[in-house]
Amino acid sequence: MHARQLDVEGVVEFSPEIHRDDRGLFVSPFTREALAEHTGLGVFSVTQLSYSTSQRGTMRGIHFTKCPPGKAKFVCCLAGEALDFVVDLRKGSPTFGRWDTAELSGATMRALYVPVGVGHGFAALRDDTLISYMIAGDYVPSFEIALSPLDPDLGLPLPAGLELLLSDRDRAAPTLKELDERGLLPDYAEARRLDASL
Repeated sequence: MHARQLDVEGVVEFSPEIHRDDRGLFVSPFTREALAEHTGLGVFSVTQLSYSTSQRGTMRGIHFTKCPPGKAKFVCCLAGEALDFVVDLRKGSPTFGRWDTAELSGATMRALYVPVGVGHGFAALRDDTLISYMIAGDYVPSFEIALSPLDPDLGLPLPAGLELLLSDRDRAAPTLKELDERGLLPDYAEARRLDASL
């Protein structure tokens, strides 16, 4: 398993070894050992496994969970292709306000660990893009928050040549500045504490 730290503190991209033969393939995008080695987390207690399928041009996110309770995610593309975005929303973080991208696809089975307090989203680059989410932390709809992926101050490198399809929620989501003014951004120290306890 190859791992690299993204430009957002705590976000790690995992590139697993894919074993192929005439029958097909076998791959393990997630192992507890690799996660512990590259994040320092001894535990990642999965409470939910979810999938989304998206047509080319679909933009999902940028989403995060209010802290507390916070949620961490392990995200993997199983089919298709996506440009994945992570944004550090943790006030006090050494990388606060910084974003990074990763190219995820069914061909590579790359995955991302997204810690508590980091916003996550993706743009589907191909039809029938299938994303898997292993989530640590309970889903409470009222704790789920969206950040506008179109925030001009954030300046995410959205894919050129795609007419983006966003949900009403994501299209109307506030900017980073507006979330800050409303007191909705997570505290870095608290997010780190929650991340270690999930």
